[in-house]
Amino acid sequence: MALIHGGDTEGYFEAYGKVPLDFSANCNPLGIPVGVAKAIAAAAAQADKYPDPLCRQLRAAISEKLGLPPSYILCGNGAADLIFRLALAKRPKTALVTAPTFAEYELALKTTGCVVAHHFLEESAGFRLDSSIIDRVTPALDILFICNPNNPTGLTVAPALLQELLDVTRQTGTLLVVDECFNGFLDAPESHSLKRKLKDYDNLLILDAFTKLYGMAGVRLGYCLSSNTNLLDAIKDAGQPWSVSSLAQAAGIAALRECDYVNTARVLIQTERADLTAALTALGLRVYGGEANYIFFYAPIPNLGALLRQRGVLIRDCGNYAGLAAGFWRVAVRTQSENEQLIGALGDVLKEATK
Repeated sequence: MALIHGGDTEGYFEAYGKVPLDFSANCNPLGIPVGVAKAIAAAAAQADKYPDPLCRQLRAAISEKLGLPPSYILCGNGAADLIFRLALAKRPKTALVTAPTFAEYELALKTTGCVVAHHFLEESAGFRLDSSIIDRVTPALDILFICNPNNPTGLTVAPALLQELLDVTRQTGTLLVVDECFNGFLDAPESHSLKRKLKDYDNLLILDAFTKLYGMAGVRLGYCLSSNTNLLDAIKDAGQPWSVSSLAQAAGIAALRECDYVNTARVLIQTERADLTAALTALGLRVYGGEANYIFFYAPIPNLGALLRQRGVLIRDCGNYAGLAAGFWRVAVRTQSENEQLIGALGDVLKEATK
């Protein structure tokens, strides 16, 4: 079975009988917080009972953390679950996504027969979104997805452009969906978030998750935010009632208390991102930067992923992203020692390739 995302450590273990050093998935390198692991273990004693289908305690905790009404919050089995439920709830006829970007937007939309158009990000502009997208927003467009920071490039959208998109989509009646799942890794998260705009724009839906920032990929917990409660109700009704387990709900509540953990991770990412970017550039790779916890680059070695895999290192091949071709790669920013292992393996592969 072909997989389109990174993080397939189980497949590697089956093939090699050992655990790889995984740079293909962009999760917090600190691992799951101790407090979260303890909360999951404690919640297991109550796992004989059905979870709260409305996630009331979890939504209250998110509400307090974000300063938003609980009615603005809908929880799901990861952000991907909510993306597919959104497509089922809205059944849009036309959609626009940037390219490259996270594949699940298009996959979900196509399950409902939606016609999906691409707004290609130009390599000459460093794959950064610019104002040319404004002309693509018309009354005929039902839904627009923006990933901020974008996956796989790690680049943010200029706040002024985000505001312009908010205004034009409201005028055209287009639903603007902004994925902020990697926002927490930015140096200044608040300046790149639209959460404070929710009360003024009922055509805005924001996606976020515990997956990346809290190292909880295996827990499966995400949420979406909107002041349009009718939209949230429709998304809720498009999925099964117990989409968030009681263990995941307990984990989310505990995660929101992990302020020191988040601060430590943010400082680590800021330092290691700069060092890893410099090291990749020093190897002669074409680095496009990254403002979150991953770095996007080009390497003129088509089998780079396979060669690193043989050395126990997984990186994300971005050749299957719309708008990209073979040779584009993404690596997570991890701890100093892990990043040094990656650079060492990359250096060995590049030396052998140029012999």
